[in-house]
Amino acid sequence: MTHEPTIRPYRAEDRAAVAHVCVMTAHEGGDSRAVHPDLELMPTLFAHPYCHLEPELAFVLDDGTGRAVGYVVGTSDTARFVRDFRDVWIPAVAPRYPRSATPPRSPSEEMVDLLHHPERMILPELAAYPAHLHIDLLPDWQRRGHGRALMDTLLGALAGRGVPAVHLGMVTANTSARAFYDRLGFHVIPVPDPGPLTYLGRRTGRTRRSPGRWGRPCAGEREGPDSTL
Repeated sequence: MTHEPTIRPYRAEDRAAVAHVCVMTAHEGGDSRAVHPDLELMPTLFAHPYCHLEPELAFVLDDGTGRAVGYVVGTSDTARFVRDFRDVWIPAVAPRYPRSATPPRSPSEEMVDLLHHPERMILPELAAYPAHLHIDLLPDWQRRGHGRALMDTLLGALAGRGVPAVHLGMVTANTSARAFYDRLGFHVIPVPDPGPLTYLGRRTGRTRRSPGRWGRPCAGEREGPDSTL
């Protein structure tokens, strides 16, 4: 008996699987374990707060057996998310990741410093794109159309809430991910001094090639060979 992968809402029991996907894709699209040996650190910044604070906008790719092998998470209102991150999320995780009084000296310490500065997510150039997102897939599930299907699911959910546009910040060095976003209609949002990131945005609503109905990946569709999603 074969099990067809599907997209479904995030469930609490997906937490460990979502963390694993995040860890395996968090370093320029690849395995981050050598850079960040604490396997909870990157999910604490880029996956779990979204699942906790706005679970209605968290979706996973289920491999057909109940295991999450990819996800897309986001918020419909970045300014509100930042307030909740400051007031709710940081107090919950600060015992494990306390704010340091000294400048960061390693990549992981830099991430902890980012954790304690959620206001970095609010930039005036992004005001017309109030939503933002993160999307990741395990390598074996990339380049098979699932990334587009995940993105369509979130974009459709945002459009249904009346959110006009969404943005994301991607590591500029991850050129294969950039090719994926370009094909989905994202465009560059100029931001002064963006550091290692490129900011991209687009209107909400489904992409040009979208699944036939919500909850099903694009079976058989392949992204281009330079895509990681």
